[in-house]
Order: sequence, then structure tokens, then C-alpha cells
Amino acid sequence: MAATSSSDSDSGKGESSEANSKWLDSLSDSMANIHTFSACLALADFHGDGEYKLAMGDLGPDGRQPRLKVLKGHTLVSQKPLPDLPAAAVTFLVGSHEPRTPALAIASGPCVYVYKNLKPYFKFSLPLLPTNPLEQDLWNQAKEDQIDPLTLKEMLEGIREKAEVPLSVQSLRFLPLELSEMEAFVNQHKSKSIRRQTVITTMTTLKKNLADEDAVSCLVLGTENKELLVLDPEAFTILAKEAVISLCFGRYGREDNTLIMTTLGGGLIIKILKRTAVFAEGGGEAGPAPSQVIKLNVPRKTRLYVDQTLREREAGTAMHRTFQADLYLLRLRAARAYVQALESSLSPVSLMAREPLKLHAVVQGLGPTFKLTLHLQNTSTARPILGLVVCFLYNEVLYALPRAFFKVPLLVPGLNYPLETFVKSLSDKGISDIIKVGHQLVLVQGRV
Repeated sequence: MAATSSSDSDSGKGESSEANSKWLDSLSDSMANIHTFSACLALADFHGDGEYKLAMGDLGPDGRQPRLKVLKGHTLVSQKPLPDLPAAAVTFLVGSHEPRTPALAIASGPCVYVYKNLKPYFKFSLPLLPTNPLEQDLWNQAKEDQIDPLTLKEMLEGIREKAEVPLSVQSLRFLPLELSEMEAFVNQHKSKSIRRQTVITTMTTLKKNLADEDAVSCLVLGTENKELLVLDPEAFTILAKEAVISLCFGRYGREDNTLIMTTLGGGLIIKILKRTAVFAEGGGEAGPAPSQVIKLNVPRKTRLYVDQTLREREAGTAMHRTFQADLYLLRLRAARAYVQALESSLSPVSLMAREPLKLHAVVQGLGPTFKLTLHLQNTSTARPILGLVVCFLYNEVLYALPRAFFKVPLLVPGLNYPLETFVKSLSDKGISDIIKVGHQLVLVQGRV
């Protein structure tokens, strides 16, 4: 009798608890195989039949095989694969035409997938971010095999530490690789152009024109690189792009907890914390994540690299001065040669307006017989030259020319006229001298 009485008592307590609860248990299935969070759940009448359905971005087991799942009542009526893990799901109206059925937007990676009647309707992709020009130049050098993988890694590590523009995903995947894996990775990716792509971290809606419940709404996207994007609901183009640059939290008006933000474009955003909001303290341990404590197996720098670095650090000023001195000397020699050519009339271009000629000589052969080819060109725009004579002036003791005099045909402007002759060296001691080619005041100098 005591046992029966205890059982009846427990049953009565259970019935009493269920009767006093504000909730009715419609479904409790621990094997539903659903893996998601609040931001990826959305309720709406997707077909306009008065039947509200539950749409969710499901992460899949262990964060794999993400899917869009739709539940009607207690039944899974649809599931579609997603290319990346979902970040948010919202419903919104994209137009004022009938029937007024809402569309479903799923934020996944760098894209927003829009469904109407739970069928694919539109895909919006975030614009690419500007890449680091130094990083692009390094991968171009790797493509041309101008630098080895180890040097590429050292240079990319330097860019990551100092540059304001972050590295691309390709470079970030390359840096932690072992030395044996670097060459294969570079060969596989060096022909690909580097890209920087951010991802969507949150998404909500904003009424476009009216504050009515069934008014057309814009999608508002928050990205990983701290930007807010507002999308047009019909064309799915970016209406506004704002970056928050300042924050202030405190009492504003009659509200105790107000967050005020200003954007890069001059916008002002004010958010009021709900009085019913509850923040739970995290239970994680303070300090860096365990993965950041692991010491990376970074290969040692070679002795040659260290010695060269120390040398450049110690003698940097002297090396720069030597370079500047050599540069000034090179400029001085070039200027002297130019002045000498002008003073001796040895310029390959005629300075006379009535004979606009360009002449240069090419010597071919190893000796003792050489082939000398002259190239004549009329540099005028429309006037041909007729009756030109070219002769060679040389030391007859050292050289012999079978033909030292040429009568040049009509020179048409812009065309190249080659004149060929042979030169025989008569000296058995290897003595050389200047052979001059000219017509009146036009001379060119060369050595055989």
C-alpha cells in the first residue's frame, strides 16, 4: 500500500506540474539531427498558404555538410546543401507585387543565398578586398622562379608583421607549412592570382521606405572586416557601405545603457540595451588559446643570410654612399660622351634641317675579313632625299675595302636602307683604328 501511494503521489505531481506550465509539449526529439544556433532560425509563410514553416541553416555533424533544412509541423520537408557554414538566416519582402510571400536569405561565407518559395532565386557575393601590392609582387616572383619557397616565406612573414593590409588566405595557408611541403604548395598556387575575401558574420533586415509589418525590407550585412553593407531588396546592389570608427557607451536621454556609433561616411547609429537583457559570464580560462601556445617549428636562417643581414646593418650608410658615387660617375661619363659626340660631329643623327638623316653601322665577323653594314634612314615626315653619296675614310695601311664609295638611291621617309661592304684587316699585330663613314657633315664612328 505504501508503494502504491508513493507512485500515485509522483504521478499526481507530474500531472500538476504539466497543468501549471505555460508551455505545451508539442515535440521533444533528441535524435532530430539538427545542429544550428539562434541566428540561423527563421519562421515564415513561404508559400502564402497560411502554413508557417521553420527554415534553418544547419551546420551538420562536426561542422560538416552544411544544409538548408525546412520543417513543416514535425516533418522535415526539404533540405538543400550549402557551400559554406551558415552565419544567419532572415526572412524579408523583396517587392510589393502579389502574392506578398517573404523570401528567405541565408548568409554563408562571403555570399548571401536568397530563396523564394524555398527555391533558389538570387546569389549575392561580397566584393573582393584590395590585396597587398608587396604580397602580389612576391607571388609574381615565385611564378617566374626568381625566389625560392624559403625566401618567399621569410618575406611574407615580414609583410604580415608590418603591413596594414592583411595577407590573403593563400599566403596564410602557406606560412605554417613545413619546408618539405612548401615547394609543392608554391608550384600548385603560383599561377593563381591572390585574392582577399571577407565573410559575413551577421545579418538582419531594415525597412526600406515604410515601417509597416509587410513593408519591403533591405538586407543589412555585417562582415568580418568591420563593415556594414545595406543591400537593395530588388537589384541586390550595395546601397550603403559603412565602417564604424567610434563608439561611446553610457546614459543617453532617459536610458541608462545606450551604445552610440559613428561611421566613416558620417553616419550616426544609436542602440539602446534592452532592460531585460542578461549577460552570462563566460567560463573559459583567461589567456591565449591553447593552439597559440604551441611553438612552431620555424626553420633556422642560413649562415649566409645572417652574415649578409649583419653586413647590411653595419655598413648600410657606406654601401648607400658607394652606390650614389657610382651613379653620379655613370651620369658624368654619359654626359661627357654626349658632348664629345656633338663636338666631333659623330652623332648618328644629322643636325642639318635640309638633310634629316639617321645613320648607324654594324660590324660582323671575327677577322681578318669583316662585313660592314650601314643603315640609312630618312627621318623627315614627307620629303624624300635624292643624290646622296656615302664614302669611307680609313687608314689604308691597316685596312683594305673593295668598295669605299656608294651612291645612295632615293631615300623614302621612314624606310631603312642597308649598304654592305667588306673590310680586310692588313695588320698581323692586331692593331685597330677608326673607320669614318660620312656625307658632308654627317659622320658616324666605329671600330673593326
